[in-house]
Amino acid sequence: MARAQFQKGQKVWVECVGAWAQIEKVQPVWAKGFEEPVRVTYDVGLGREFLGHELLAPVEDPAAQATEQWRLLRARNKWQAAEDCPHHPFPGSYPVVVTDAADWGGWRVPGAEYDRDPERIEFQARLIAAAPQLMAVAQALIDAVDEAPEDAPPEARALARQARTVVKGITDVLAAPSSTQTAPSRPTPAQIESRAPQAA
Repeated sequence: MARAQFQKGQKVWVECVGAWAQIEKVQPVWAKGFEEPVRVTYDVGLGREFLGHELLAPVEDPAAQATEQWRLLRARNKWQAAEDCPHHPFPGSYPVVVTDAADWGGWRVPGAEYDRDPERIEFQARLIAAAPQLMAVAQALIDAVDEAPEDAPPEARALARQARTVVKGITDVLAAPSSTQTAPSRPTPAQIESRAPQAA
């Protein structure tokens, strides 16, 4: 038997099309003699009906709940002496963004890429290291506007909308709906009878 995995109005990713869509209709297919639908299809306004396994729902990435403190460190360039690269902002080293509690793991670039545009790579390193704090500021703005939207100026509401879009793009990942997200099925007459209190 089939159960609805998505609701009308829910935003879904249509895998075979590669586009976001919204559930316009949930269409159960009934068969005579069955208490539940034998199949459920979804109309998302793309010209045909889709089955549940063709759609993915955005869910919050559990890794996004962790509060992170990323740090910008400098690593020694073993293949290039400081005197060989006087045009670098920090001759003889390159930036490393550490994203782990220990001083390893994270983001770094190969020496050849750093040599092409050291100032740009230095900027990217500072930006990446500040990303968790910037995300916290964006979330604080969203929370402040959500707390009293009628009191927030229009500019703050517009910024909060933009921040929500950016944060959702970071925290939401696509996943097939799990069995815990499905709607409960209607009980069969036999189940109803078995739940009825027995006469003493």
